[in-house]
Amino acid sequence: MEGQNKKSARLAFVLASVVVGMVGLAYASVPLYDLFCRVTGYGGTTQQADIAPDVILDRDITIEFDANTSREMPWDFKPVKHKITMKVGETGLAFYEAYNPTNRAIKGTATFNVTPQKVGQYFTKIDCFCFTEQVLQPGERVDMPVTFFVDPEIDDDPNAKEVTVITLSYTFFISEDDEETKVSAKSEKKSVDVN
Repeated sequence: MEGQNKKSARLAFVLASVVVGMVGLAYASVPLYDLFCRVTGYGGTTQQADIAPDVILDRDITIEFDANTSREMPWDFKPVKHKITMKVGETGLAFYEAYNPTNRAIKGTATFNVTPQKVGQYFTKIDCFCFTEQVLQPGERVDMPVTFFVDPEIDDDPNAKEVTVITLSYTFFISEDDEETKVSAKSEKKSVDVN
């Protein structure tokens, strides 16, 4: 009987360890996936750098700019220019315009990606409004800059040789800690008068 109790205790310990391990992996999966995407450019995830490369290739590439907002975000958000053509390795500067048409301050966070997804590892941002949360006061309109370059290493990738256009896309969401705005935005949408 004592041997049976030891086996049961060992089995219970192993099962508890498996459960704890699975919960730990579930919590770690999001940051690990994010790290994987940033390192590999998977899913169109862009890279970050402090300075631009000192090599500029004689290869033109067109960057198109796309802007979106989530359903709850009441901002008007759009690129100032819809596209620019530049050399690979050259530093580019683009602006997006955001406008808060409401009567309250709203805090937003932007997510981003590039397409085609296979060039995410070569599209590098030096500075971007998307690195921090943005707060717009009632009626405020701002230009939000992004400084970037396309890494010359793209030229060594046979899978990216045919790429001549890259689309940089942003989507603004109400920040997680701005619950009051989320509730207000949902209420306003529900109380639309259809008469």
